[in-house]
Amino acid sequence: MKSLIVSLSIALLFSCNNNAQQKTVSKNTKSKIEQGLMDADPVEVPLQNGKARAYFASGCFWCVEAIYESVKGVEESISGYSGGHTLNPTYESSNTGRTGHAEAVEIIYDPKVVSFATLVDVYFGSQNPVQENGQGPDIGSQYRSIIFYQNEEQKQIILEKKETLAKKLNKRIAAEVMPFQKFWVAEDYHQDYERLHPESSYIQRISIPRLNRFKQKFPHLLKENH
Repeated sequence: MKSLIVSLSIALLFSCNNNAQQKTVSKNTKSKIEQGLMDADPVEVPLQNGKARAYFASGCFWCVEAIYESVKGVEESISGYSGGHTLNPTYESSNTGRTGHAEAVEIIYDPKVVSFATLVDVYFGSQNPVQENGQGPDIGSQYRSIIFYQNEEQKQIILEKKETLAKKLNKRIAAEVMPFQKFWVAEDYHQDYERLHPESSYIQRISIPRLNRFKQKFPHLLKENH
């Protein structure tokens, strides 16, 4: 088991992705996604023990997971896949760009402490909102930006904030707005990757600086231990 973990760490050392498999989603795949998801009714996840769930895709899930876990009211952030048209996606299959899935996070949060609207602010404030099909060095449809909504109220919050940001920047905002359908939890070795592998070259060069930029912009949202 130890040798397997070492091998995985080495394989993932320099980037969140396999550079040989960076691809944009094909027209046929995009059509399948749009037909299967864009017109679908959103699935609303019920509260569990008073906690709500929200779903976001914003580049490498290692980075996004760490950002949300620093926010007051967020109990847990889980790495996974969403937004595609295949069942049981894996890291390898999503990296081909043919499944339609993006690396995403499931945010488990206390709505009495942090609102969905604030989580959307965190989303837009912790990324390059105009970068298409990726964030930073992670390029491909599996790294595209998506905000998933579970009901009409969430959809309107997202659209209003996206429109406001577009006017402020006078640029097109890259994030797709999609009804939530299904979240697939990623492999165990992806969970809490930044916390468990602070020595990783990718974490040092990309993930930690991205987290620190977020902290500087939103100090009022941070947990006390962050």
